[in-house]
Amino acid sequence: MAKTTKKEPLDKKANSKTKADKPWEITKQHKIVLGSLLILFSVALLVAFISFYIHGQEDQSAVSELTDRSETVQNWLGKFGAFLADIIVYKGFGLASFLFVRLFFLTGLFMILGMSTKKLKGIWFWDLFALIIISVLLGFFATSLPELGGTVGYELNLFLQDYIGKTGTLLTLIFGLIIYVIFKIKLSPEKIQSFFENTKKEIKSDLGTVAATKGDGVYNLEEFAITEEKELEDIPVKPKPAQFEVDKEALKPTISHSSEIKLTPSPKPTAAEVAAADTSSTLDDTFVVETAPEEEIIEENLASRLVSDFGLFDPTLDLSNYKYPTIDLLKEYSTGGITINQEELEENKNRIVDTLRNYKIEIAQIKATVGPSVTLYEIVPEAGIRISKIKNLEDDIALSLSALGIRIIAPIPGKGTIGIEVPNKNPTMVSMKSVIGSAKFQEAEMELPIALGKTISNETFVVDLAKMPHLLMAGATGQGKSVGLNAVLTSLLYKKHPAEVKFVLVDPKKVELTLFNKIERHYLAKLPDSEDAILTDNAKVVNTLNSLCVEMDNRYSLLKDAMVRNIKEYNEKFKGRKLNPDNGHRFLPYIILVVDEFADLIMTAGKEVEVPIARLAQLARAIGIHLIIATQRPSVNVITGLIKANFPARIAFRVTSKIDSRTILDTAGADQLIGRGDMLYTNGNDIVRVQCAFIDTPEVEKITDFIGSQKAYATAYLLPEFVGEDSGINLDVDISERDTLFREAAEIIVNAQQGSASLLQRKLKLGYNRAGRLIDQLEAAGIVGPFEGSKARGVNILDMSSLDQFFNNEQNN
Repeated sequence: MAKTTKKEPLDKKANSKTKADKPWEITKQHKIVLGSLLILFSVALLVAFISFYIHGQEDQSAVSELTDRSETVQNWLGKFGAFLADIIVYKGFGLASFLFVRLFFLTGLFMILGMSTKKLKGIWFWDLFALIIISVLLGFFATSLPELGGTVGYELNLFLQDYIGKTGTLLTLIFGLIIYVIFKIKLSPEKIQSFFENTKKEIKSDLGTVAATKGDGVYNLEEFAITEEKELEDIPVKPKPAQFEVDKEALKPTISHSSEIKLTPSPKPTAAEVAAADTSSTLDDTFVVETAPEEEIIEENLASRLVSDFGLFDPTLDLSNYKYPTIDLLKEYSTGGITINQEELEENKNRIVDTLRNYKIEIAQIKATVGPSVTLYEIVPEAGIRISKIKNLEDDIALSLSALGIRIIAPIPGKGTIGIEVPNKNPTMVSMKSVIGSAKFQEAEMELPIALGKTISNETFVVDLAKMPHLLMAGATGQGKSVGLNAVLTSLLYKKHPAEVKFVLVDPKKVELTLFNKIERHYLAKLPDSEDAILTDNAKVVNTLNSLCVEMDNRYSLLKDAMVRNIKEYNEKFKGRKLNPDNGHRFLPYIILVVDEFADLIMTAGKEVEVPIARLAQLARAIGIHLIIATQRPSVNVITGLIKANFPARIAFRVTSKIDSRTILDTAGADQLIGRGDMLYTNGNDIVRVQCAFIDTPEVEKITDFIGSQKAYATAYLLPEFVGEDSGINLDVDISERDTLFREAAEIIVNAQQGSASLLQRKLKLGYNRAGRLIDQLEAAGIVGPFEGSKARGVNILDMSSLDQFFNNEQNN
């Protein structure tokens, strides 16, 4: 008997074969586990992200020290949460990173429920698209808050702006939003139209349910609704009380009287009412009422509209790509800061106390403040000690300390102490880089900030030239005046754009300010016919000073027309587009006149220099012209009383005698300085001792090379021409060679009764040279009088009829 074998079902074999062939197949259980993990991970991300926006700044330093168990974090998910938030939010996509929470949650949910992944792919695609758009959008509008846009959004925003600008970047983001709205939200014009149509129909149906009642008659609004399917003639009218008669014809609306549908019945008019109606209709035909049209009211003025359309005027637009000098151009001196010698401090303290005790002066308290080059010892004497007694011991204390330049401040202003300034044996150099890079200078909200150096308390000393408003510097040869001037100029170069400030440099020594020739077309100003912007010829200096007086008068005329008091208000009004350039208005940069050696000018030119300098110092503050004058000989015939009265801000380097110190500061003290940049600053009140910042010639050369290599203006800033009384210019007397605008210029001058070139500039929109030639021709013809300095010329013809007679006589002759 044959043995039979039991056969397995075919489907069972196939199943066993499939499982053997695919040992790594993802089963339903695997999907549930993985899906649950993704959902929990999304919750963890949500907790970490929310915690980041609460404690992110506190955890910033601990992110890089994950392995250090002593480091603590405030994130609700611990160090792992702080790390995730830092990578995904701060270094990633910012606020848009919350979309990852949604994506991981939906992915886990899809896996648990076993749903099709086709829809999940679309969700991932559009969410990642929105992630990038939102990140870049937040990086565009919230540049000061990097947590909103993240590093990715910030860097993508900068990348786009480098190639297509801010406007192009914004248009690209708007286009991305349009794509998302159309393809993801599937918003179309048809949907918008149908939405409004449905809303309109709902409003109509709601109104149709309202019933109007009057007396015993009830009228349904639905019966009076006009539709395309039913004519108005077919509208049924419900019966009314007997005392009313309804005229069906009157209820029918016409095209011209469609609003005459009456919802309530009216009583039948009497004969008297009919007659009165006929009379009123006759009066209506003959009585015409006319009303004057209302004047148009402009809600927004022209200046506001211009600002909204074009934005504020930007004076830096011509050199919009100008880059300020970088701090690394300045030299780093390896001084390591102030070195405090404790033994030296203790020794000086004991010598001061012993010297005062020798003269029966007891001290209740003493403390020391160490500065870069000087240490200030503040003492509080016992009660009953006369301050003048300590002041008279200045030389004795200097002898006991074996030091040069002991200076006693008795008392220190604002304190109940007496100060004794003692030079350090090993002074510390104050570099220009340290004062330029200080927060006090970088964050200074001043019009013309100047970083001079550091005080005794080692604080950066920053002043505003616009508030000084003029600066007088003096000191013996080799004590730091030229370095101080370079520090002043360097400070302004680091803070002001070429469109905002211009320098007029006077260098009689011909070697101190030569390096600034490289920035002539950026920052310097000169006369139109000058070859060199830096003035070394004293004869040209006189013309330049008088030209600045003309510029001052022209600017005051502009301020008068603009009805403002100073240059700051004028420029703000001009930026706000409230002043018309067609009327001669323009943006006014600050002009700073720097004279390196004033004594040489006084020796050669005398009153010709002193008078315009004094006039500028008295009046030029409000219109943005400031003076910086330096001299190595502070004698009374150089720094006269007229000069001193108009220069309240003064800097004194070391001088040789107390007389020179009193000439420059009105008090002694500058003769006790130690040199090498040690200086005293005053602005009419307290005197501050400052160690001037040191900047060497190679550093100035690097800065001027950096600026000079960039795109510049076509020429230097041109000052108005100045023609002196004895200039010897031959006036034009030939009628055939007169300017084509001669008659028009004559009419303007006679109407205004003011003969000035600036008036012709504004009215005829001319350059200064052509306007000046017209004035010369008018003088030759006898229409205006001779030159009278900075005043407007007199007009010899009083009215237009006399002017016409003048031209008729010329034609007849």
